[in-house]
Amino acid sequence: MTEPQTPATDSDRKITSFDDPDAPWNQVSESDITHWNDGVIDEFRANDGKVGGAYAGAELLLLTSTGAKSGKKHVVPLGLLRRGETLFVSSFIEGKYPAWYHNVKADPRVTLEFGNTVHQGTARVLEGAEYDEFAGWALAHNPLLADYQSKVERPLPLVVLTLEQPS
Repeated sequence: MTEPQTPATDSDRKITSFDDPDAPWNQVSESDITHWNDGVIDEFRANDGKVGGAYAGAELLLLTSTGAKSGKKHVVPLGLLRRGETLFVSSFIEGKYPAWYHNVKADPRVTLEFGNTVHQGTARVLEGAEYDEFAGWALAHNPLLADYQSKVERPLPLVVLTLEQPS
């Protein structure tokens, strides 16, 4: 006699393709895009960096950058990626690079929130041969990034994060 199977929940399901209709970036309408991150940011801060829904179990950070044009602070949740001790972030925004990417190119000083800790840091946009080497590694080791890159013309944004040492 076999045990009854418990149906898989949304949090059990792994997103394996950029085009997956259950992926959070494919569930937002054009009219909701302006405030898409607000609930994730609130939940992150209320629960020491833990969020549910489509991001349950993912290691997220909040990146605060200074607007390249506005000079205002902007907060965005991003998936934290690692290459050994190196922390990096990327994005699945289609059609153009995300605002935070342009912001850190203009001013690399950032605030990074991990769980319930806040760090000052630097965001460095990778370019040239360094980008080529790092992108080769990232695409070989992250199937979602590789799937996304296969569907867009422009190079994947890759930004390395460095935490400032406390004084």
